[in-house]
Amino acid sequence: MTEIRIAPTDALVVVDLQPDFMPGGALPVPEGDAVVPVVAPLLRRFATVVATQDWHPPGHASFASSHPGRRPYDIIERFGHPQVLWPDHCVQGTAGAALVVDLPTEPVSLVLRKGMDPEVDSYSAFRENYGPGGMRAPTGLAGYLRERGIRRVFVCGLARDFCVRWTAEDAAAAGFETFVLDDATRPVFPDAREETDRAFADAGVHVVRTSDLTR
Repeated sequence: MTEIRIAPTDALVVVDLQPDFMPGGALPVPEGDAVVPVVAPLLRRFATVVATQDWHPPGHASFASSHPGRRPYDIIERFGHPQVLWPDHCVQGTAGAALVVDLPTEPVSLVLRKGMDPEVDSYSAFRENYGPGGMRAPTGLAGYLRERGIRRVFVCGLARDFCVRWTAEDAAAAGFETFVLDDATRPVFPDAREETDRAFADAGVHVVRTSDLTR
């Protein structure tokens, strides 16, 4: 797909560009820093820009340190669904939880903080992960975008196989035509690319590149 003209009814969702996800951070995404110079110029091209922040309280249930005997990247079950256990990261108020300094904030319409429930993880910008009763609580982002007349959502940031994937799937499920900007994201687990691509296809999410965007 080429020559996608950016319209006033388009929104850019920039997922979790935070120091803790950069090389040297608490939960580094391989080549995560390479995304920032690709994403930063995009912000001024969209009328609506949402930037998400992982914003966990200390001792969050998704941290391996909260489960004695467990290690980062172990998988347990919570509320009937798999939960990856992560290194402590993006703890509220810490330097690692801030937005990266090279991301311009002036064009950002909304900063959406997620993962604040101490018992429930939150990958997606649209819904929390599965909580009690198998429910996924909405963040309110879908309503916010509809109120602004948004029809298409373009997703970028970190990480491709988790927070970008869940955000894109939920955007499509909410009725927005959804695009992932492939060169503006990186995965935690590069070997998961094929699985993630299948998930995008199944959800009706388009995978494109930033060079496809025109005005």
